[in-house]
Amino acid sequence: MKKSNIIMLIAALLPLGLFLFPLWKITLEAPQYPTSLGMSIYINDFADVNPHDIKNINLMNHYVGMKYIPESIPEFKIFPIGIIITSIIGLLIAFKGNYKWFLFWFVLMVVLCSAGMYDFYLWEYDYGHNLDPKAIMKFTNPDGTQMGFQPPLFGSKDILNFTAHSYPRLGAFLLGLGIAFSFIAYRVGLKQSKSLKT
Repeated sequence: MKKSNIIMLIAALLPLGLFLFPLWKITLEAPQYPTSLGMSIYINDFADVNPHDIKNINLMNHYVGMKYIPESIPEFKIFPIGIIITSIIGLLIAFKGNYKWFLFWFVLMVVLCSAGMYDFYLWEYDYGHNLDPKAIMKFTNPDGTQMGFQPPLFGSKDILNFTAHSYPRLGAFLLGLGIAFSFIAYRVGLKQSKSLKT
C-alpha cells in the first residue's frame, strides 16, 4: 500500500472519533453561578458538563422567552449517517483510489463541514432571537429593538451579566485532522505520481 493511501486511510478513520468525543462545548459564566453552566454537543446528543446544567439553562432561558434546549434535533439523526457514509467513501478511496480522489474527499468534507457550521449558526440564531412574546422578562437594545440572546458560533460574548463561550472539542479536532490528512495524502500522492513519471 502506498504511503499516500495509508495517510488517506487514517484520514477516513479520524472523523469516527465524533462518536466517542464531543464536537462542541458552550459554557455560561455569571456571578450568580460559582460553577459555570455548560453544555457539550455530541454528534447525536446534548450533554451536561455538570449535573443538571441543561435543566438550569432551560429554566433561566424560560424567563427571557427562549426555547428549551430539546432532547433531540433532526441533525442528530442526519450527522451520524453523514459521517459514516463519508468515512466509508474515504476508506474505499484509500484502498482503491488515487491521489485525485483524495482531493475529491477533502473538498467533499470541507463543503459538508461548512454546511454543518452554517446549520449550527442558524440553530443558534433561531434559539437566541425567536423569543416568546409572553416572556416574563423582556430586554431591549438601546435603539428599542428586542435584544437577542444568541450565543457565539466561536469565541466569547457578553450577554447581559453572562459571558458565553463557544469552542470546538476533541471530536471537532479529530474531524479537522482527518480533513487535513486527506489533503496531505493528496500532496504526497501527487509527488509520488510525478516521481514515477521522471
